[in-house]
Amino acid sequence: MNILIPIFIVLGTYAFMEFVAWFAHKYVMHGILWNWHQDHHVPEPGFFEKNDRFFLIFAVPSATCFILGSTTAYTLLIWVGLGILLYGVTYFLVHDVFIHQRFKWFRNTDNMYFRAIRRAHKMHHKHLTKEDGECFGMLIVPWKYFNKS
Repeated sequence: MNILIPIFIVLGTYAFMEFVAWFAHKYVMHGILWNWHQDHHVPEPGFFEKNDRFFLIFAVPSATCFILGSTTAYTLLIWVGLGILLYGVTYFLVHDVFIHQRFKWFRNTDNMYFRAIRRAHKMHHKHLTKEDGECFGMLIVPWKYFNKS
């Protein structure tokens, strides 16, 4: 097999996951499963949030792809699973570590893109209810958050 095929599958899946995450955030987390996501907007005591359950939900398709890709003729599913996994790792590092500082690994940055991610997420969190939300994505940030100040 050409090595470019797995690379394109991983990168394509990774990119597609931003749209899956946006859709799930807007229509599932701020919709039918708001009761799980609410404590992320209105913090409750403790380290873990009900919102952390979504990590498990997003891990299921990745694990399923790894299992099916390893045990059936659909071996390309392994690369789909890897793309989902890498997006999940990115989500954890950007959202939980960098933005919310649940772990104090990455503190400050002078990078314009990372400042824009924080601004957009701050605007998302100014809404404490499931309605009237904005900025549901994580890596694709509206241009207005890239100002120089």
